[in-house]
Amino acid sequence: MKHIHFLGICGTAMGAVAAGMRDRGFIVTGQDDHVYPPMSTFLEEKGIPITRGFDPADIPAETDLVVVGNAMTRGKPAVEAVLNRKLYYLSLPETLKQFFLRGRHNLVVTGTHGKTTTTSLLAWILEHAGLAPGWLIGGIPANLGQGCCLRDSKYFVIEGDEYDTAFFDKRSKFVHYLPELVIVNNIEFDHADIFRDLDDIKTSFRRLLNIVPSEGMVLLNADDPNCIDVGRTCPAPIVEVGFSENAANQIRHVQHHADRSVFELFGETFEIPMLGDFNIRNAAMAASAAHFYNVPVPAIQEALRTFAGIKRRQEVRGFVNGVTVIDDFGHHPTAIRETLAGLRRRYAGSRLWAIFEPRSNTTRRAVFQESLPAAFIDADGVFIAQVARLEQIPEHERLNPEKVVADIASTGKPAHYEPTADAIVSKLVPLVEPGDVIVVFSNGGFDGIHEKLLKHLA
Repeated sequence: MKHIHFLGICGTAMGAVAAGMRDRGFIVTGQDDHVYPPMSTFLEEKGIPITRGFDPADIPAETDLVVVGNAMTRGKPAVEAVLNRKLYYLSLPETLKQFFLRGRHNLVVTGTHGKTTTTSLLAWILEHAGLAPGWLIGGIPANLGQGCCLRDSKYFVIEGDEYDTAFFDKRSKFVHYLPELVIVNNIEFDHADIFRDLDDIKTSFRRLLNIVPSEGMVLLNADDPNCIDVGRTCPAPIVEVGFSENAANQIRHVQHHADRSVFELFGETFEIPMLGDFNIRNAAMAASAAHFYNVPVPAIQEALRTFAGIKRRQEVRGFVNGVTVIDDFGHHPTAIRETLAGLRRRYAGSRLWAIFEPRSNTTRRAVFQESLPAAFIDADGVFIAQVARLEQIPEHERLNPEKVVADIASTGKPAHYEPTADAIVSKLVPLVEPGDVIVVFSNGGFDGIHEKLLKHLA
């Protein structure tokens, strides 16, 4: 096998794996209809030619393997050509399994929330301890400088997504990752476009735990009944981590400070420059995993203390005329609530404005219609935007953002529905005062709202 062709090559993970294959000496080509920097520049620097669009003629005749991205669907001309020409094809998770994960100690971090933070913490601990791991993370940790590193290593740390693998494989991505250690941070209903209900999601997690070897380890959130339920039939060893008295690795003696959190785990004290019980548990999971692989406690302590965060996770985008603008990837009610709780501690005494774009496949639907208003309990004012890609969701299934705003306003809190980023900026900027904090929740670009806010505030 010499020539590998990627359909949807400019996705973050697809591009990283394509570059990794190129570094291993394969001839790599690719196609995408979203060809723009920084990924297009990165791939060009690696010597990987890319064609725009999905013309079947752009699949080289000598292709030995086609890697099919998760965004590819039946009907795309290139996909139809792969099937009609009977080319050998794999999904991206299968490609990772075959070329990068076999024979390694794979540490898979899963859960509805906190995957990116926990994976980043764990990869940084192993890197800081000199174990030189590989990693694949759905974000860019400041300490590591990149979301993917496919070096040859004994250890590989990977963010395990429960979303489906490809149009031809509806199993969760994480079942392909040959796990030796699995972290299950939490389990809630999400991804309403592919899962029927919470039990459907639990089934997927049970499949993952069923393939952890007997010499491996499963770290479960001791405070989450759904995690405990999923772990009941797990054949691998389990250690529960959390605040619960039943937790084998119990988090104790928590101290919340303005810019950091301190906690005790297995008789040792740890400090992280992050706020909230949610992040303390993330750090405890990462520390427990590193401890399983015999990383010395002092190395874990120093790595956690020097963790520099992740882009789009409570990332300060600017400070103008006394107003702080923060970007956060949160899009599930639990993640929004926990983030706001942490920011409330960090910015005690400041007014906290929350802006939310319903953009994920779940939050665009009415699944969280009743629970979403409560997620903003720690905000002093709320703006909700129009549901993204409105036309894709039948009206009776759609989230009603006006009702979310009305429910929040009924508690006496200022709440506004404005459909666009420009409308939100125009309405919000006259209301803010020096000392206020604005946090934007979106898992997309949100029409450049952060830059627009900073520009108008100036």
